[in-house]
Amino acid sequence: MSRRAGLAGVTRVVLAPDKFKGSLSAAEVCAALTEGLRVARPDVRTVSLPVADGGEGTVEAALSAGYRRVAVTAEGPTGELVDTAYAERDGTTIVELADACGLRRLPGGRPAPLTASSYGAGQVVAAAVRAGCRRVVLGIGGSASTDGGAGLVEALGAILLPAGPVEQRLRGGRALAALDGVDLSGLEPRLRDTELVVACDVDSPLLGPHGAAAVYGPQKGATPDDVAFLERALARWATVVAVETGTDHRWAPGAGAAGGVGFAALSLLGARLCPGIDLILDLVGIDDALRGADLVVTGEGSLDEQTLRGKAPAGVAARARAAGVPVVAVAGRSLLDPAALTGAGFSTVRTLAELEPDERVSLSQAADLLRRLAPRLIDRSWPDGPACSVAATRPADRTEAGDGR
Repeated sequence: MSRRAGLAGVTRVVLAPDKFKGSLSAAEVCAALTEGLRVARPDVRTVSLPVADGGEGTVEAALSAGYRRVAVTAEGPTGELVDTAYAERDGTTIVELADACGLRRLPGGRPAPLTASSYGAGQVVAAAVRAGCRRVVLGIGGSASTDGGAGLVEALGAILLPAGPVEQRLRGGRALAALDGVDLSGLEPRLRDTELVVACDVDSPLLGPHGAAAVYGPQKGATPDDVAFLERALARWATVVAVETGTDHRWAPGAGAAGGVGFAALSLLGARLCPGIDLILDLVGIDDALRGADLVVTGEGSLDEQTLRGKAPAGVAARARAAGVPVVAVAGRSLLDPAALTGAGFSTVRTLAELEPDERVSLSQAADLLRRLAPRLIDRSWPDGPACSVAATRPADRTEAGDGR
């Protein structure tokens, strides 16, 4: 199909966006685009396939693809109980750390860099395993903690042994500094028969200048002193685990994901780490959806350099390109130049800023703007190359929940 000829022949469109953070879920983006396309072209058939990359929205994407929701009560990052869920189909479970104990669950949005824990994610994994699930996919984007995954394994039955008497059980990165050992004898026995796959999109080690504390700690509210403390605490945790297991994964790629959850999953749970977006796209059946499609529409709130490093739109574009299907992107704004967009596989990009330059208005009226923007995705006046109407005059000011931090 020639872009110069436009998209008049489009009859089947696959909608595979990520969320527009702060305004719309991926499913809501699909709904708005569907409505707008059908008003412009009643003959167009749409297939909605909300996607995610392992962070916020991962369970929702699985539910949209036909998984069933299983409710769970778990601890949030600072210990308060939250209502969360996992998605299940045919023995495979999708667990989303962000929904159990991620940044979005911090009470009042107040960071807790030293005390936030991954315990709640372990509770959800435990619930799935005890319900008979034998393959667990754990999406770890959007974490609030830097606890080396100690909370995760503690919820699964491990016992953390402090160096001296403590008045109360401590969690979070602060507790790691006082550890003397870890007892794995009580680890959930059904884990031995469970395949655990961790979906993440970073390759950071646990320690060092590119590690969990140094890179992601400040994003979770850690001061320079906090970062130095957490680095020492994580090193202590890594040593304790190495003594117990006889292996040392502190420098393994991905060990620093989600504040060290990747480390604990590798070292103590025998997990396999995989790129989040590819894993989720396989689980929701993107390749089947692409067969017979004339066009794919993907996108997220802000297209920027993070998008190109394994985020959902880039993953969708790669799959669409491999299937020979043109792909366009929609976004609140784009901070990528045309060369970068072309290199990532996007035929064109349309932004809400074309219709509404005020970002605050765009966030509050995103659904209406998407409905109005949708006809431009199949307009005959498509330019011969990426159309990015937003002048990138400042860096992105948000961190996506799916970054494996």
